[in-house]
Amino acid sequence: MHYFITGTDTDAGKTYVTCLLIEALRRAGRDAVGYKPFACGDRRDPLMLQKASGDVLSVEEVNPIFLKVPASPFAAALLENRPFDVETARQGFLALAARHPQVLVEGAGGWEVPLVAKQTLADFAESLGLPVIVVVNNKLGCLNHTLLTVRNIQQRGLCCAGVILNHAHDERDAASISNRMVLESFLDVPVLAEIMHGETEIDWPSALAQE
Repeated sequence: MHYFITGTDTDAGKTYVTCLLIEALRRAGRDAVGYKPFACGDRRDPLMLQKASGDVLSVEEVNPIFLKVPASPFAAALLENRPFDVETARQGFLALAARHPQVLVEGAGGWEVPLVAKQTLADFAESLGLPVIVVVNNKLGCLNHTLLTVRNIQQRGLCCAGVILNHAHDERDAASISNRMVLESFLDVPVLAEIMHGETEIDWPSALAQE
């Protein structure tokens, strides 16, 4: 089973969580790799995914579309005068999926980040048709972002496989302590995991299929 991993915002910790999930699968003997079709600013995230995937892929296979400006892909392409074809990213996924039974596709920024004219990352995810995992930066304000993201995923006819709460910072407050309880009350999808700040290893969530 392949999954698309999105976040509530650009600092939710998508790459960190995706790497932990890939490593959990590979420890269990699964042939799992990461894919980040769009990266802007630098290639640190694709390089992390490459390492988590066991260095079996080139960085170009992990990340076929790279723009140097740290902005949305749409804005970066305009500023660099480097238009790109979204179909290249889709074909990159299909090539990996043909060779690996589990590909975790990591988005860029949040769910509705602009890619090209009239098309957002959510449109790209919809074209892949994969179940979506939402990484939540567990902080004050994340409830609104999470509910909006999950509902938009479902309105598009996609399966939201669940959310993962990520404690991006070490500090705890009333919001970060209570957010899981609130989300479990308002969502009709599971909270798959709650990752504490600095965790280096997690188990693959039992609520997700491995086939």
